[in-house]
Amino acid sequence: MKLGASFAAGLLLIAAPSLAGDKPAGDRDEANTLTHGMVQMTLRVGETTQYEVLESFGGPNVTTMDASGQEVWVYDRHATVTSNKSGGFNIGLGMVGGGDGVGGGGLLGFGKKKSSSSSSSRTMMLIIKFNDAKVVSDFRSRSSSF
Repeated sequence: MKLGASFAAGLLLIAAPSLAGDKPAGDRDEANTLTHGMVQMTLRVGETTQYEVLESFGGPNVTTMDASGQEVWVYDRHATVTSNKSGGFNIGLGMVGGGDGVGGGGLLGFGKKKSSSSSSSRTMMLIIKFNDAKVVSDFRSRSSSF
């Protein structure tokens, strides 16, 4: 009986995180949601609110006011992707034997290994201006990959 209760409790602990639902906006992987495509799909001048921007992209890196008094949010994201590859082959053979005054043994080995590494970087800057009603009045984005 105790084993069954322990098993059920273990299953509940494993299943609980998957039953919790979506992560809050602050827990999202913000670098992955800020792409040129997401900017074009999400932001609409005169329609998109600050709340919707926060839900889509998380908090900005910088907030300030421009010369005309409009609130400005700046998102500046950098991502680096590194991949490593290695491959090759090894051949090995070993023998050990002996007895009755006779010794024996042998060893043969061969190996070749190749490896390579590559890295790429991506940057995305998004500048959003909001009017007094906290609705997008203008935005500009720039992305680069190298």
